[in-house]
Amino acid sequence: MQNKTWWKESVVYQIYPRSFKDTNGDGIGDLKGITEKLDYLKELGVDVIWLSPVYESPNDDNGYDISNYREIMNEFGTMADWEELLSEMHSRGMKLMMDLVVNHSSDEHEWFEQSRISKDNPYRDYYIWRPAKDGKEPNNWESFFSGSAWQYDEQTDEYFLHLFSKKQPDLNWENPKVRQEIYDLMTFWLSKGIDGFRMDVINFISKVDGLPDGEFPEGKKYASGAPFYMNGPRIHEFLQEMNQQVLSKYDIMTVGEMPGVDVAEAKAYTGEDRNELNMVFQFEHMDLDSGPTGKWDLRPLNLLDLKQSFTKWQKGLEDNGWNSLYLNNHDQPRMVSRFADDGKYWLESAKMLGTFLHMLQGTPYIYQGEELGMTNVQFDTIDDYKDIETLNMYREKVEAGIDPEEIMQSIYAKGRDNARTPMQWDESENAGFTTGTPWLSVNPNYREINAAKQVEDPNSVFSYYKKLIELRNQHEIIVYGTYDLLLPEHPTIYAYTRILGRVKLLVVLNFSSENSLFELPDGFGYQTQELLIGNYEVDRNDSIETIELKPYEARVYKLTI
Repeated sequence: MQNKTWWKESVVYQIYPRSFKDTNGDGIGDLKGITEKLDYLKELGVDVIWLSPVYESPNDDNGYDISNYREIMNEFGTMADWEELLSEMHSRGMKLMMDLVVNHSSDEHEWFEQSRISKDNPYRDYYIWRPAKDGKEPNNWESFFSGSAWQYDEQTDEYFLHLFSKKQPDLNWENPKVRQEIYDLMTFWLSKGIDGFRMDVINFISKVDGLPDGEFPEGKKYASGAPFYMNGPRIHEFLQEMNQQVLSKYDIMTVGEMPGVDVAEAKAYTGEDRNELNMVFQFEHMDLDSGPTGKWDLRPLNLLDLKQSFTKWQKGLEDNGWNSLYLNNHDQPRMVSRFADDGKYWLESAKMLGTFLHMLQGTPYIYQGEELGMTNVQFDTIDDYKDIETLNMYREKVEAGIDPEEIMQSIYAKGRDNARTPMQWDESENAGFTTGTPWLSVNPNYREINAAKQVEDPNSVFSYYKKLIELRNQHEIIVYGTYDLLLPEHPTIYAYTRILGRVKLLVVLNFSSENSLFELPDGFGYQTQELLIGNYEVDRNDSIETIELKPYEARVYKLTI
């Protein structure tokens, strides 16, 4: 069995502060708003709160472009507000995990402002500068937010690298001074009493020497540089150094956001003898409904692909390493809209997906509003959207002659603003999020889907999530039991077991709007059964040999063997 630790047994709740709760009427969520709602989160039962960035930022990428790592963004409040929030969390027995964004800074950070002054400035080597090559960019890499990953700067007649926005220049981790600056700022926050870090695209920090050109995809102007910066040559060295100098000195939780990581790499990042991180966010399951040209290229999800992907990760990390369990976050659309049914079977399918995730081995992450079954949004025009990735993509595709209506369908399905519409607290104007004009429009369905309606309703998504978390606290098998897939070829049912000692969990999920027949595989032995949770009223004594599952039905049985 895995070694026992508090962060394996925890449930994490992610807050996107800008959209959570506004207390001063400026339309932007703030720290006081989070403090105000801590009792709601305590009622839900979560253990750890992960805050998306609250540091000083010009907000080109909603706080993921940091201009001062030791100050709080004015829109969110003051350091005193932050300290009050931390104190109030700790007094309720909840922990705080902060976002660490150190692949890049803002171009308004003092380091970068110094760096661009001259080639011999002491801060020049804090960033990645290169001269033109054949009169063009230093290489052919594409930015994640469209266009070239290089920005020309007249002052020194050179280009700087930015894998994201041109206002997010990449830091040069090859420079030991940069690494020391980062370890110092991490220590600054840890000494204030925080309980961990979620590390933004942390596996991008080591780039291949020489920054070689990538291979051109057909018909594209720029190439992916991913092979030269994802899981780069010195990444493990850097993370082990970070662990030795900072992380190992505190009892904290660390999770690295790592696009492009595979199971073998994840074991290297999270193995208990590796002294790097506790767990990673991997993205394999987030790409299963994407076509060959990327996330905006929509294709339906095949359940067999989902089973294969989750099973690979569950089995791959079961002895050494640890999984992060999520189906949505601030960068991903709402899971009930994406993986289930946000219409006729909204209630049932939101509960089914929650069951699926919380019964797996790993640490579950709930993204704000998920516990209410919040859904994707369809704004009328592109002018209603705020996300830089979405806006850049829309402009690029319109210029390429693609029908705007077709582009909007991709945005409705995959746009990041789906996750960023304000939290739906009650039926009052703007869903109780703000008394002012919200920075991003509220989803019009807030009168039907909101916290005030659900907290007291025993049949609500909220109450169901509360029960899932209670079960996790009561049954060690949910945290530490081994996972095995059943019925791998069944087109609509995802069924799996968890086993710990003489106890077995049977998890049966219908990922379909039609009834589906579950039949227990031959040789599946057990002595007694107990229904732990389900999203329909059923006879608790029903035989589990065959189960006629209703649309999006979920059942979890505890068996003795």
